[in-house]
Formats: sequence, structure tokens, C-alpha cells
Amino acid sequence: MHFTVKRSLALGLLAISLLPLGASAQALKINGSTTVNLPAAEAAEILRAEKKLNIQVDTQGGSSGGISMVGDGLVHIGMLSKPLSDDDKKKYPKVNFKLTHIGEDAVAMIVSQDVWEGGVKAVTKQQLRDIYEGKVKNWKDIGGPDRRIAFFNKEPGRGTWEVFTHWVYGDSKKAPQVSFPEVGGNEETRNKVASTKGALSQLSSSWADGKKVFALGIKGEDGKVVIPDAAHIANRSYPMSRPLYFLTNGEPTGDAKTFIEFVLSARGQDLVRKHGYLALADLK
Repeated sequence: MHFTVKRSLALGLLAISLLPLGASAQALKINGSTTVNLPAAEAAEILRAEKKLNIQVDTQGGSSGGISMVGDGLVHIGMLSKPLSDDDKKKYPKVNFKLTHIGEDAVAMIVSQDVWEGGVKAVTKQQLRDIYEGKVKNWKDIGGPDRRIAFFNKEPGRGTWEVFTHWVYGDSKKAPQVSFPEVGGNEETRNKVASTKGALSQLSSSWADGKKVFALGIKGEDGKVVIPDAAHIANRSYPMSRPLYFLTNGEPTGDAKTFIEFVLSARGQDLVRKHGYLALADLK
């Protein structure tokens, strides 16, 4: 059911994204993270029906696309699954970026079923670093099956990629260039990992269904394994927990204000929970 809902929303979003930009000059335009898109797209459907708002939601370029399109004045609201960086602010010195926190998520390291059933349930930061740098290429080297590691790297600039590289390297700028196949949105990532033996990738934890793809725990230096479940995301003991945001240029007004206030309302926060994320009231 969870997968069906997401697939339906994704198809609906595709249809919306094909609308010409000039179709409605008065439309409230929203763009950015595919992670944030799920509750945002459903909130848009409700407000179209109940308040007759004209809303266009798109996910071009993920979080970075949301930031640049708000910075360039092309959309009213950006969707972000990562914090806004100082570099983002410096790129648009005349823009008064305003972040609105709407929920919490985590980046999970997901693997295909054969890897999971082969015994790999958790990884360390050093193991992830070695895999990312090509020093470890076979799962048997970290206690798994004798199978090549098929790493699908999230596109650099996407929120998921930045959270991963920031945790592994301390700064995404320090992450080396790699030649792994790249994946974009969450559904593409999940499908690639599910259909490829030996696969590994970064993905929003809410998309790890435990049926086709499986979220690894992170093993700390003390040997303790922390999994990306609600409790560990809420208290931020899972190291790749991350906030979800809406981004505007200044305080939101008009339809943008209506939209954001709805997502922050009890009904809107229920949509955040419905799609597997933590609502603001769930945070400790």
C-alpha cells in the first residue's frame, strides 16, 4: 500500500510537471527534493480541491534545484532534504532565504535482498568510505557474500548525497570524484537497487521497504549498531538524520503562506507521518 501510494503520487507529479510554465501565470510553483515531494504533492491535491488553489509541484534537480529556483525567482517554494549551506547563501546574496522546518527523515544505506540475506546488516563509516573510494569492491571483504559491490551513487547536489558525503568526509567538498553509476529520485534509486544483485545506494529511509531493499544499520566505533528507525531519527542518534524544509525568499505570503501553514497544521503533519517521516511533534 505504501509503495502504491508513492507510485501514484509520482505519476501524478509527472503529469503536473509536463504542464507548460505559461499555463498559469498565477500558479503557486514548488520545486525540489523528491523526499519532501510526497507530503507536498498530497497537500497540493487537497488545497486544489478545497481552496481552488492553482499549484504546480515539480522535482527538477532535487534539493539543489529547489534552492537555485528560489534563488533565481523561478518558484515560490523550494523543497529541501538537507540544511541550507553557507555556499548556497553566498551564491544568492540578495535573496533572503527563509527555511520552514516541516519534519525529519534520515539517509539510509540500502542494499539488495541478496546482500541482506548474505549477512550484511550493518556497516561502519570507514567501510562506507572504503567502498566509496573503490578500496573495497566485494561484499566478502566486509563479511558478506562473494559478490561485486554495485554502488549506485546519488547525483551530487541532491540532499541525500550531500548528507551522506558530509557525514563520511565532514564536508561534501572533500568527497572524491567517483565513477559509479548515478541515480536521481528515490523511486529510481529503489528500483535500481532492488533489481541489481550486490547493490548498494543512499536513499531516504522511508523508502526502504524491507521487502525489495533493506536499510543497513550504522556500526559505531564502540560496536553499537544504530538503525534508521523513528526513535533513532527523533533523538538524532542515527548519524545521517536530516531535517526536511520548505524554502522561500523572505516570509511566505499569499498562497505560499496558505500552503506552508496547511503543511504545518495537524492535517498537514499527518501527511508527513503518512509518508514515513517524523512530524515536528515527534522530535525530542
